[in-house]
Amino acid sequence: MTSRFPDGQDLAQHGLEVLAIEGVGVPAAQRVLDLVGENRQVAGLGAQFVHLAGGQFLPRGVAVGGQQGFEKTLPPGLPYVDYMMPGIFVQVTVFGAMNTAIGLAADLQTGLLERFRSLPMSRVAVLAGRTLADLARNVLVVALMTGLGFAVGFRIHNGAGPFLAGLVLVLAFGLAMSWVYAVIGLAVGDPETAQAAGFPVLAPLVFASSAFIPVATMPGWLQAFAAHRPVSYSASAVRALVLGGPTATYVWDSLAWYAAIILVFAPLGARLYRRTA
Repeated sequence: MTSRFPDGQDLAQHGLEVLAIEGVGVPAAQRVLDLVGENRQVAGLGAQFVHLAGGQFLPRGVAVGGQQGFEKTLPPGLPYVDYMMPGIFVQVTVFGAMNTAIGLAADLQTGLLERFRSLPMSRVAVLAGRTLADLARNVLVVALMTGLGFAVGFRIHNGAGPFLAGLVLVLAFGLAMSWVYAVIGLAVGDPETAQAAGFPVLAPLVFASSAFIPVATMPGWLQAFAAHRPVSYSASAVRALVLGGPTATYVWDSLAWYAAIILVFAPLGARLYRRTA
């Protein structure tokens, strides 16, 4: 959705046509267009909400319908939804980080970054502002997924404190991944291309990991790859915080991954910004 209508105005124009066809009336539809034109972010946020609300019901369906098969691979007495939700928290923040690539590519295409570049401000500040804005969005996403998780039977086994610490860890991972997608967005410079280029990064990180099933149940050739992904470390750390058990190794390994990602991609993003904006 966001790639088809990157600036919101085209989406509003499309809505105007639909409303007119449906008989709402051109004056009323035009008022909608005017309101959207006053703030180009309105349509984009609406599109993201629809994408989020629709897309995240798939994991909910898996939690309910797939638990009978997956619970056989888990420790006795552990519901699959309790195992899966930490992985879902990690997944949605990785998916949400893709908005950084799409947003920066759209800003680059419209010339907004060029205007920022003319101002007396740090090159990193623009990228940091974008990643922090996407971090704030991820807070809302994680809150929504927490509510959905409780609705399908997810329960905390280790107290509220460790659970909240797990959510903070998830958000830190989302922030680190936003820097990866910032580089992608600046490199391609087009929202649709940014979305297409981001998925090959996302797919192996999420689906070849311990987010949804234990690594031990995977084929041998895949286990070594899956066990050492940042998604696997993050999911295992959050899972240990939520369900109980040894946590220190998973948490420190996760934080090391986040620091390494930011140390590599933040300077790279700043360099691309200087060259492309």
